[in-house]
Amino acid sequence: ETLKGHTCPVCSVAFSPGGRQIVSGSWDRTVRLWDAVTGAALQTLEGHTNVVSSVAFSPDGKQVVSGSVSGSNDRTVRLWDGSGITDARGPH
Repeated sequence: ETLKGHTCPVCSVAFSPGGRQIVSGSWDRTVRLWDAVTGAALQTLEGHTNVVSSVAFSPDGKQVVSGSVSGSNDRTVRLWDGSGITDARGPH
């Protein structure tokens, strides 16, 4: 299945620990959360001012961390915590 929503190339993708969600980071400066089963877009996280080059879930699946490409004016790591991030380890 193809997950569509980013407007520029995708740089990083990761599954949540429980496998229920996917996180992606893109040149469009956004982090997106997806439902891994249906492919539905769940949430768009905005705040980076340049390319999002790296994304990952926390071990419990309740937070996402993202990093912006070095050499840019952003150069930040952001920790996202919220209602859109709902995956926890456990049965599906």
